[in-house]
Amino acid sequence: MENLTVAVDNLVQSSNTFFVLMGAIMVFAMHAGFAFLEVGTVRYKNQVNALVKIITDFAFSALVYFFIGYWIAYDTTFFLDAKALSQGSGYALVKFFFLMTFAAAIPAIISGGIAERAKFWPMLFAASICVGVVYPFVEGSAWNGNWEIQAWLEQSFGAPFHDFAGSIVVHGVGGWIALAAILLLGSRKGRFRNGKLVAFPPSNIPFLALGAWLLAIGWFGFNVMSAQSIEGISGLVAINTLLAMVGGIIAALVVGKNDPGFIHNGPLAGLVAVCAGSDVMHPLGALATGLVAGALFVWLFILQQNKWRIDDVLGVWPLHGVCGLWGGIAAGIFGLETFAGMGGVSFMSQLVGSLLGVTFAFLAGFAVYYSVRKMVGIRLSEEEEFHGADLSIHRIEASSKD
Repeated sequence: MENLTVAVDNLVQSSNTFFVLMGAIMVFAMHAGFAFLEVGTVRYKNQVNALVKIITDFAFSALVYFFIGYWIAYDTTFFLDAKALSQGSGYALVKFFFLMTFAAAIPAIISGGIAERAKFWPMLFAASICVGVVYPFVEGSAWNGNWEIQAWLEQSFGAPFHDFAGSIVVHGVGGWIALAAILLLGSRKGRFRNGKLVAFPPSNIPFLALGAWLLAIGWFGFNVMSAQSIEGISGLVAINTLLAMVGGIIAALVVGKNDPGFIHNGPLAGLVAVCAGSDVMHPLGALATGLVAGALFVWLFILQQNKWRIDDVLGVWPLHGVCGLWGGIAAGIFGLETFAGMGGVSFMSQLVGSLLGVTFAFLAGFAVYYSVRKMVGIRLSEEEEFHGADLSIHRIEASSKD
């Protein structure tokens, strides 16, 4: 009987390890989505730079999160021998892999906002600081109870801040850090002339669409596998993820007047917003969350470009920053039993926790990018920007002209 119990325990551990590993691989694949979304949106002369940024940001994120970020967030390091690390089928290692792919989304989000005019190494350095230091403070407080913030929210409002898969922790943080970097970087040359917006059309709509599809597919690993165990799998999370995505598409189609760029970002807006409450919302609540997010993205993208003159190339602030903020708050609305949700959430905790997260991200991100700008500069010269980041930084174009 004892042998059977041990065998069952080993099977459960191995199953959980495999489950989280598959989630990590799915989220890892989403970074190809980030890459193609940016490649399809930027002008032709900046496509190589978009690809290089995403893959190098991922590599540096893995290193700084391994040595610094994970330790800050979870008080865990990997300075043990291989035998100790592989205990429990190595579950702790694949959990790190899974959470690292979340952390690496931060520079991938920032990359889309600062495209076409940013220096390579300074921005890589700044993004690494954000992954290694800034992001783990929010992650640790929300998902590990660090610094007593969750305890304070629960004591004050009856429930802790709830963010199942990262509307605030990942997307809100990434989007608001990106806003700080965008403001400090300034607009691309020629983007505004005589007070009017000059259109820079996407270079490749099929690549843009491919990026959106890759992200949308991987998102089911992002959300469903945030349970981090076989026992925690929830069909509710899956269907809520689906309906929020659908809501985002429909809203972007209508509000964006059939524009393909808006339509392919619409599902991402809905997916960003549903992350926080995907495990507590009723499916109709998830649909409503996606509808609001899709419309919010289109409206804010147009407003920031035309009225506020914020040159956010991929619209990462409205998409990740604002839709992430909306998602954190929406979990405190549609997660309530009043709206047929699972309960266990508080509107005030969601509101206060969401605002704390994005405010910290913006201020910390501003401090990081301002410091790097002062030290070494963060923007390409006018000549380099004119020729494009591909030739100026990488000495090669996306394809031969022969």
